Amino acid sequence: MQCVLVIEDELKLLKSLERGLVEQGYEIAAASTGEEGYYLATTRPFDAVVLDVMLPKRDGIQVLQELRSKGLAMPVLILTARDAVEDKVRGLDAGADDYVVKPFAFAELVARLRALLRRNSASRQLVFKADDLELDVVGRRVVRAGEEIELSAREFDLLEYLMRHANSAVTRDMMARDIWKESAGVLTNVIDVYIRSLRKKVERPELRQLIHTVRGVGYALRHS
Repeated sequence: MQCVLVIEDELKLLKSLERGLVEQGYEIAAASTGEEGYYLATTRPFDAVVLDVMLPKRDGIQVLQELRSKGLAMPVLILTARDAVEDKVRGLDAGADDYVVKPFAFAELVARLRALLRRNSASRQLVFKADDLELDVVGRRVVRAGEEIELSAREFDLLEYLMRHANSAVTRDMMARDIWKESAGVLTNVIDVYIRSLRKKVERPELRQLIHTVRGVGYALRHS
């Protein structure tokens, strides 16, 4: 099931979008402020974001710019009450993939969202790079500083997950759910063991550290 984050401060509209998108078969996370939406977008994986422009605490354009600056590439559909060309250009220049002007027909929003998700699925990355580390999804091959690294199947899946969410913290709950397909309760120690094993194989004393512990949260693969 594809997961969509909806960030909208009009609570009536937010609830309506949440209900309608769930009926369309999407899993939904909702936020009513830019700050809350930014936090969710940087701590959980989403297939797409529906983002209002006029938000309290952090406006939608600022949220979008900061998500893109962190390397998060999920498609973003902007909702805006402004239909002037310059407002649309501003949103697209900030990194939006599409926009819908309020008031809008729900059917149009769903159609545009489906199109973005199809496009994103078709262009899913197959090779990931982080500084001198490279991971080939199809070939199941990992190379760092020109040296091939042998990983177990689970270590490879874990590294791929960290690289897909590069520069963002991922929690043990996320890893348990998305990699092991289980709840984190019984897997916390197992995940930590795999992270330690992965670090021993990927990290080198003479090279920049890539896999970081995020205290109280989980782990992050960080690169320039």
